Amino acid sequence: MAPSRGPQALARTLHKTLSNHRGPVHVVRYAKGTAKYVLSGGQDRTIRLWNPDLGTEIKKFEAHGYEVLSISVSHDNTKFASSGGDRSVFVWDVTAGVTTRRLAGHMAKVNVVELNADATVLASGSYDSTVRLWDLRAPARAPIQVLEEARDAVQTLHVDATTIVAGSVDGHVRTYDLRKGELRSDFIGQPVTSAVLSSDSTTLLVSTLDSHVRLFDTTSGKLLNAFTGHNHTSYRCRACFGHAEATVVCGDEDGAVWAWDLVDGTVLQPNPPPKVHDKVITWTEHHPIDPGEMVTSSADGTVKVWRHSS
Repeated sequence: MAPSRGPQALARTLHKTLSNHRGPVHVVRYAKGTAKYVLSGGQDRTIRLWNPDLGTEIKKFEAHGYEVLSISVSHDNTKFASSGGDRSVFVWDVTAGVTTRRLAGHMAKVNVVELNADATVLASGSYDSTVRLWDLRAPARAPIQVLEEARDAVQTLHVDATTIVAGSVDGHVRTYDLRKGELRSDFIGQPVTSAVLSSDSTTLLVSTLDSHVRLFDTTSGKLLNAFTGHNHTSYRCRACFGHAEATVVCGDEDGAVWAWDLVDGTVLQPNPPPKVHDKVITWTEHHPIDPGEMVTSSADGTVKVWRHSS
């Protein structure tokens, strides 16, 4: 956990606005490692690779026939997976700019894709209420496993070495222990839009459509804290941990970015935060290493890069 000197203020000074997408931007992800690049996906069916420091677009990836809803970058930044309205999951070669695989099987749009740590297994979650697991080393294009426990759309996934966490509109967060072959289902009672594990996997941060973000103990399922104040009732918004996991951050449907102290749940100043996007903030992601940078994407068509005022 974070050192006890209290959470650092959130990066709230606009550094760059990335505005080449036409229409809503649904997702923005940092590259791995030093995370000097970001990838964004939008309603315009494109994925764009950016240098957030310079604010420049480096490459545009085009193959989707429908909106792009999710992106997952491999550990070595050589490939990424994407999904959306196509019902297929796309795997891309970053350098070549082309798809190397298209994995078909879902019966409806694919809300979320997530690669495992070494990019050998890909999980996909769909509006068809299933999670499919794909072996990217195998020549076969069929899924190695289909998880069918959800009763409504799967909106969010987390994948690590032994577990898969799936959050659904049916109000459940399901944790699959692949090693033991066990499933634990935690009923939140509200549609789940994001679920993010802490780096040590001991806590799980869940955002739901009752304008709540909740922190759970992953072992016991016990509620540790709840974070409120923001407006989140209709769209997929994503909450994440701030730097060193001392804070919780979430963009909301009013275009404001909220931050809370992880331990005591209080809203960090400014409260309420200013409106920084014209429409709903669809994705919020903190830089994995740099304490002073984060990115947001919005239905207003922009990605914004935030830093501390220098």
